[in-house]
Amino acid sequence: MSCLSFRKKLARGAAGIAVLAVPIAMDILNASPVRAQEPVDWQKAAGGKMAFEVDSVKPSAGAFAPSNFPLDPSAGYVATNGRLSAQSPLSGYIQFAYKLWGYEVDLSHLPKWVYSDRYTIEARAATSNPTKDQMRLMMQSLLADRFQFTAHFEVREIPVLELRLAKAGKPGPKLVSHADGPSCDQPIASFGADPLGFPFNCHTVSAYDGKPGTMLVVIGSRDVTMDALAGTFSGDFAGPLGFDRPVIDKTGLTGSFDFTLEWARERRASLASGSPAPAPSDPVGPTVLQALNDQLGLKLIPTKTSLPILVIDRAERPSEN
Repeated sequence: MSCLSFRKKLARGAAGIAVLAVPIAMDILNASPVRAQEPVDWQKAAGGKMAFEVDSVKPSAGAFAPSNFPLDPSAGYVATNGRLSAQSPLSGYIQFAYKLWGYEVDLSHLPKWVYSDRYTIEARAATSNPTKDQMRLMMQSLLADRFQFTAHFEVREIPVLELRLAKAGKPGPKLVSHADGPSCDQPIASFGADPLGFPFNCHTVSAYDGKPGTMLVVIGSRDVTMDALAGTFSGDFAGPLGFDRPVIDKTGLTGSFDFTLEWARERRASLASGSPAPAPSDPVGPTVLQALNDQLGLKLIPTKTSLPILVIDRAERPSEN
């Protein structure tokens, strides 16, 4: 794909971004880069099967209830004394259990319920302070026992966007080492010049509208790896950013970072009238690609690469208990 056609696709995709009137937190992943390249048999590595001591799996009814444990491949979580109370489709539990981004799981041949029907899982570990990776192992056992889940990895060549430094060894001004900023236990009011202390979250990406009267959107986070940032661009923010391929970290940057990224969404139709929204009084602002380059010192290179993809062999609805 040429650079020009890629920019056109990004412009078309960015037009559909929704207005973010209030801050929105979205989980992102802080997994090691080896996760996407070297699938690990964690049960074998742990020296035997790990399983929850008590578990309940039921179809979710009523309003969505957030989980007490982040269902992602990140290292960050708040200890829950070994208790898991979660609500997600089976596809979400699979991604958590096997430490994968959505594009690393092939759901194409599965019935709709796998990614549409939510299930509430109440479970308790045998120990009071399990690690997050141990909770993943227990989830793998639960999926096998209750959903009759089996799967295997296949290496496939897929189109991707490689995330690279625009200048070798030099991140942009808004991509700074977390070690040089405030720690995650520091009050948010002390971080940054923004009155909200943005970005105020560690390990999650938040988004909010920029200066009133403009069409700017700002996203940011603290204490995230570059692999996590690339994964976020592949997941929750792929649509708003206009990315139509998975984003793979090829920056070579290690450690964790704090960042903010501000770009301008295109004019879009009014939800009420269907007419174009009024033009902002201030300049529109940078495009996504310009913002990545100027603010984070990053660029995207369209290419193809071989990645291990989890192919699901069997999945069944669980019996209620």
